[in-house]
Amino acid sequence: MNDASVPHRHRATTDDVDVLVDLLAGAERAVALTGAGISTGSGLPDFRSSTGLWTRYDPRELTFQRHVASAEVRRAGWAMRREFLDADARANPAHHALADLQASGHLGAIVTQNIDGLHQSGGATDVIELHGTAHASTCIGTAPRDGVPAGCGWSGPTRDILARIDAGEDDPDCPDCGGLVKAATISFGQSMDPMTTEAAWAAADQADLVLAIGTSLQVVPAASIVPTAHERGIPVAICNAEPTPWDGIAEVVCRDRVEDLLPRVAAAVRG
Repeated sequence: MNDASVPHRHRATTDDVDVLVDLLAGAERAVALTGAGISTGSGLPDFRSSTGLWTRYDPRELTFQRHVASAEVRRAGWAMRREFLDADARANPAHHALADLQASGHLGAIVTQNIDGLHQSGGATDVIELHGTAHASTCIGTAPRDGVPAGCGWSGPTRDILARIDAGEDDPDCPDCGGLVKAATISFGQSMDPMTTEAAWAAADQADLVLAIGTSLQVVPAASIVPTAHERGIPVAICNAEPTPWDGIAEVVCRDRVEDLLPRVAAAVRG
Protein backbone atom coordinates (compact mmCIF):
# COMPACT_ATOMS: atom_id res chain seq x y z
CA MET A 1 0.00 0.00 0.00
CA ASN A 2 1.44 3.40 -0.93
CA ASP A 3 0.93 6.64 0.92
CA ALA A 4 -1.44 8.12 -1.66
CA SER A 5 -3.90 5.26 -1.27
CA VAL A 6 -4.43 5.81 2.45
CA PRO A 7 -7.12 8.30 3.49
CA HIS A 8 -6.36 10.54 6.46
CA ARG A 9 -8.77 10.89 9.36
CA HIS A 10 -9.66 13.85 11.52
CA ARG A 11 -9.35 14.58 15.22
CA ALA A 12 -10.66 11.86 17.51
CA THR A 13 -14.33 11.89 18.46
CA THR A 14 -15.79 10.51 21.67
CA ASP A 15 -16.66 7.37 19.72
CA ASP A 16 -13.03 7.03 18.59
CA VAL A 17 -11.82 7.22 22.19
CA ASP A 18 -14.41 4.62 23.19
CA VAL A 19 -13.11 2.31 20.44
CA LEU A 20 -9.56 2.74 21.73
CA VAL A 21 -10.69 1.97 25.29
CA ASP A 22 -12.52 -1.14 24.12
CA LEU A 23 -9.51 -2.36 22.14
CA LEU A 24 -7.19 -1.97 25.12
CA ALA A 25 -9.68 -3.37 27.61
CA GLY A 26 -9.91 -6.52 25.52
CA ALA A 27 -6.16 -6.84 25.02
CA GLU A 28 -3.90 -9.09 27.06
CA ARG A 29 -0.62 -8.53 25.25
CA ALA A 30 -0.88 -5.22 23.41
CA VAL A 31 2.37 -3.69 22.19
CA ALA A 32 2.95 0.06 22.08
CA LEU A 33 5.19 1.54 19.40
CA THR A 34 6.22 5.04 20.43
CA GLY A 35 8.01 7.92 18.77
CA ALA A 36 9.10 11.47 19.56
CA GLY A 37 5.52 12.73 19.78
CA ILE A 38 5.02 11.07 23.16
CA SER A 39 7.90 13.11 24.62
CA THR A 40 7.21 16.56 23.21
CA GLY A 41 4.84 17.06 26.16
CA SER A 42 7.89 16.65 28.39
CA GLY A 43 9.58 19.61 26.76
CA LEU A 44 11.90 17.59 24.55
CA PRO A 45 12.38 18.79 20.98
CA ASP A 46 11.62 16.31 18.25
CA PHE A 47 13.94 15.87 15.28
CA ARG A 48 11.95 16.55 12.11
CA SER A 49 9.52 19.38 12.88
CA SER A 50 10.10 23.05 12.01
CA THR A 51 11.67 23.57 15.45
CA GLY A 52 13.29 20.15 15.78
CA LEU A 53 16.94 19.29 16.37
CA TRP A 54 17.59 18.77 12.69
CA THR A 55 17.07 22.53 12.17
CA ARG A 56 20.25 23.10 14.21
CA TYR A 57 22.24 19.94 13.49
CA ASP A 58 22.56 18.50 9.98
CA PRO A 59 21.72 14.77 10.08
CA ARG A 60 23.73 14.29 6.88
CA GLU A 61 26.81 15.29 8.85
CA LEU A 62 26.11 13.27 12.01
CA THR A 63 26.32 9.84 10.43
CA PHE A 64 28.12 6.90 11.98
CA GLN A 65 30.76 6.97 9.25
CA ARG A 66 31.48 10.69 9.72
CA HIS A 67 31.60 10.24 13.50
CA VAL A 68 34.34 7.68 12.97
CA ALA A 69 36.23 9.84 10.48
CA SER A 70 36.06 13.33 11.98
CA ALA A 71 36.81 14.81 15.40
CA GLU A 72 34.83 17.89 14.34
CA VAL A 73 31.74 15.76 13.75
CA ARG A 74 32.25 14.08 17.12
CA ARG A 75 32.35 17.50 18.78
CA ALA A 76 29.08 18.47 17.09
CA GLY A 77 27.54 15.17 18.19
CA TRP A 78 28.48 15.76 21.82
CA ALA A 79 27.06 19.30 21.61
CA MET A 80 23.75 17.89 20.38
CA ARG A 81 23.71 15.29 23.18
CA ARG A 82 24.42 18.03 25.72
CA GLU A 83 21.46 20.06 24.44
CA PHE A 84 19.24 16.99 24.59
CA LEU A 85 20.26 16.04 28.13
CA ASP A 86 20.22 19.61 29.41
CA ALA A 87 16.50 19.79 28.59
CA ASP A 88 16.19 17.79 31.85
CA ALA A 89 12.92 16.29 30.67
CA ARG A 90 10.58 14.41 32.98
CA ALA A 91 8.08 11.70 32.15
CA ASN A 92 4.70 13.20 31.28
CA PRO A 93 1.19 11.78 31.85
CA ALA A 94 1.35 9.78 28.60
CA HIS A 95 4.42 7.87 29.81
CA HIS A 96 2.76 7.22 33.17
CA ALA A 97 -0.44 6.06 31.47
CA LEU A 98 1.42 3.40 29.48
CA ALA A 99 3.09 2.21 32.69
CA ASP A 100 -0.39 2.00 34.25
CA LEU A 101 -1.62 -0.09 31.32
CA GLN A 102 1.34 -2.42 31.81
CA ALA A 103 0.56 -2.72 35.52
CA SER A 104 -3.09 -3.52 34.76
CA GLY A 105 -2.06 -6.37 32.47
CA HIS A 106 -3.35 -4.95 29.18
CA LEU A 107 -0.06 -3.74 27.74
CA GLY A 108 3.07 -5.80 27.33
CA ALA A 109 6.21 -4.41 25.74
CA ILE A 110 6.78 -0.81 24.77
CA VAL A 111 8.88 -0.66 21.62
CA THR A 112 10.24 2.87 21.39
CA GLN A 113 12.17 4.82 18.80
CA ASN A 114 13.02 7.35 21.50
CA ILE A 115 16.40 7.71 23.16
CA ASP A 116 15.26 9.74 26.18
CA GLY A 117 14.61 7.03 28.80
CA LEU A 118 11.31 8.65 29.79
CA HIS A 119 9.30 5.43 29.61
CA GLN A 120 11.48 3.92 32.31
CA SER A 121 11.40 7.03 34.50
CA GLY A 122 7.62 7.00 34.08
CA GLY A 123 7.43 3.52 35.60
CA ALA A 124 7.41 1.26 32.55
CA THR A 125 9.07 -2.11 33.07
CA ASP A 126 9.31 -3.71 29.63
CA VAL A 127 10.87 -1.18 27.25
CA ILE A 128 12.71 -2.07 24.05
CA GLU A 129 14.82 0.88 22.89
CA LEU A 130 15.21 0.31 19.16
CA HIS A 131 17.44 3.36 18.69
CA GLY A 132 19.40 3.08 21.92
CA THR A 133 19.74 5.67 24.67
CA ALA A 134 21.31 9.11 24.89
CA HIS A 135 22.06 8.62 28.57
CA ALA A 136 24.88 6.13 27.95
CA SER A 137 27.94 6.16 25.73
CA THR A 138 30.00 3.26 24.52
CA CYS A 139 33.29 2.32 22.90
CA ILE A 140 32.92 1.63 19.17
CA GLY A 141 36.55 0.66 18.53
CA THR A 142 39.37 2.34 16.70
CA ALA A 143 38.19 1.77 13.11
CA PRO A 144 34.72 0.19 12.92
CA ARG A 145 33.58 -0.73 9.42
CA ASP A 146 30.27 -0.95 7.58
CA GLY A 147 28.38 0.86 10.33
CA VAL A 148 29.01 -1.86 12.90
CA PRO A 149 30.49 -0.83 16.29
CA ALA A 150 33.53 -2.94 17.18
CA GLY A 151 34.45 -1.69 20.63
CA CYS A 152 35.98 -3.33 23.67
CA GLY A 153 32.70 -3.43 25.61
CA TRP A 154 33.20 -0.32 27.74
CA SER A 155 30.16 1.85 28.41
CA GLY A 156 29.42 4.67 30.81
CA PRO A 157 27.16 7.68 31.39
CA THR A 158 27.13 10.27 28.63
CA ARG A 159 27.32 12.91 31.36
CA ASP A 160 30.78 11.56 32.24
CA ILE A 161 31.95 12.14 28.66
CA LEU A 162 30.55 15.68 28.73
CA ALA A 163 32.34 16.30 32.04
CA ARG A 164 35.63 15.23 30.43
CA ILE A 165 35.00 17.72 27.62
CA ASP A 166 34.28 20.43 30.19
CA ALA A 167 37.57 19.54 31.90
CA GLY A 168 39.48 20.24 28.70
CA GLU A 169 39.49 17.01 26.65
CA ASP A 170 38.88 17.89 23.03
CA ASP A 171 37.98 14.40 21.80
CA PRO A 172 37.42 11.92 24.66
CA ASP A 173 38.36 8.33 23.92
CA CYS A 174 37.59 5.01 25.58
CA PRO A 175 39.18 4.89 29.04
CA ASP A 176 39.83 1.15 28.66
CA CYS A 177 41.26 0.74 25.16
CA GLY A 178 41.64 4.21 23.64
CA GLY A 179 39.03 3.54 20.97
CA LEU A 180 36.45 5.99 19.72
CA VAL A 181 33.49 6.76 21.96
CA LYS A 182 29.95 7.44 20.82
CA ALA A 183 26.58 7.96 22.46
CA ALA A 184 24.77 4.61 22.65
CA THR A 185 22.23 5.65 20.04
CA ILE A 186 21.71 4.39 16.51
CA SER A 187 22.98 7.03 14.09
CA PHE A 188 22.29 7.26 10.38
CA GLY A 189 24.49 4.69 8.68
CA GLN A 190 24.82 2.58 11.82
CA SER A 191 23.62 -1.00 11.98
CA MET A 192 20.71 -1.73 14.29
CA ASP A 193 21.50 -3.94 17.25
CA PRO A 194 20.27 -7.38 16.11
CA MET A 195 19.25 -8.57 19.58
CA THR A 196 17.17 -5.45 20.19
CA THR A 197 15.51 -5.69 16.78
CA GLU A 198 14.75 -9.38 17.34
CA ALA A 199 13.17 -8.61 20.71
CA ALA A 200 10.96 -5.91 19.18
CA TRP A 201 9.70 -8.15 16.41
CA ALA A 202 9.14 -11.04 18.81
CA ALA A 203 6.94 -8.79 20.97
CA ALA A 204 5.01 -7.58 17.92
CA ASP A 205 4.52 -11.13 16.64
CA GLN A 206 2.88 -12.13 19.93
CA ALA A 207 0.69 -9.03 20.24
CA ASP A 208 -3.08 -8.96 20.12
CA LEU A 209 -3.09 -5.19 19.51
CA VAL A 210 -0.50 -2.74 18.17
CA LEU A 211 -0.83 0.81 19.48
CA ALA A 212 1.29 3.39 17.61
CA ILE A 213 1.77 6.57 19.63
CA GLY A 214 3.50 9.79 18.67
CA THR A 215 5.23 8.35 15.64
CA SER A 216 5.05 9.43 12.00
CA LEU A 217 5.44 5.78 10.98
CA GLN A 218 7.96 6.75 8.33
CA VAL A 219 11.18 5.34 9.82
CA VAL A 220 11.90 1.67 9.15
CA PRO A 221 12.19 -0.93 10.48
CA ALA A 222 9.97 0.32 13.32
CA ALA A 223 7.26 1.64 11.00
CA SER A 224 6.87 -1.74 9.30
CA ILE A 225 5.53 -3.23 12.55
CA VAL A 226 2.17 -1.57 11.83
CA PRO A 227 1.42 -2.89 8.31
CA THR A 228 2.87 -6.28 9.21
CA ALA A 229 0.51 -6.52 12.19
CA HIS A 230 -2.43 -5.57 9.97
CA GLU A 231 -1.49 -8.22 7.41
CA ARG A 232 -1.53 -10.81 10.20
CA GLY A 233 -4.97 -9.77 11.39
CA ILE A 234 -3.75 -7.93 14.49
CA PRO A 235 -5.77 -4.73 15.09
CA VAL A 236 -3.91 -1.44 14.95
CA ALA A 237 -4.69 1.84 16.73
CA ILE A 238 -2.84 5.08 15.95
CA CYS A 239 -2.50 8.11 18.23
CA ASN A 240 -0.55 10.87 16.50
CA ALA A 241 -0.98 14.60 16.03
CA GLU A 242 -0.34 14.42 12.28
CA PRO A 243 -1.52 11.96 9.61
CA THR A 244 0.61 8.87 9.02
CA PRO A 245 0.92 6.70 5.92
CA TRP A 246 -0.97 3.90 7.70
CA ASP A 247 -4.02 5.70 9.13
CA GLY A 248 -6.25 3.92 6.61
CA ILE A 249 -5.57 0.45 8.03
CA ALA A 250 -6.15 1.38 11.66
CA GLU A 251 -9.20 0.41 13.67
CA VAL A 252 -9.12 3.90 15.16
CA VAL A 253 -7.03 7.05 14.75
CA CYS A 254 -6.84 9.69 17.51
CA ARG A 255 -5.30 13.12 16.94
CA ASP A 256 -5.63 14.36 20.53
CA ARG A 257 -2.51 15.31 22.51
CA VAL A 258 -1.33 11.99 23.84
CA GLU A 259 -0.49 13.41 27.27
CA ASP A 260 -4.21 14.29 27.55
CA LEU A 261 -5.64 11.25 25.77
CA LEU A 262 -3.74 8.34 27.25
CA PRO A 263 -4.44 9.04 30.94
CA ARG A 264 -8.18 9.14 30.15
CA VAL A 265 -7.91 5.89 28.24
CA ALA A 266 -5.89 4.15 30.95
CA ALA A 267 -8.38 5.26 33.63
CA ALA A 268 -11.30 3.98 31.57
CA VAL A 269 -9.57 0.65 30.94
CA ARG A 270 -8.96 0.22 34.67
CA GLY A 271 -12.66 0.89 35.22
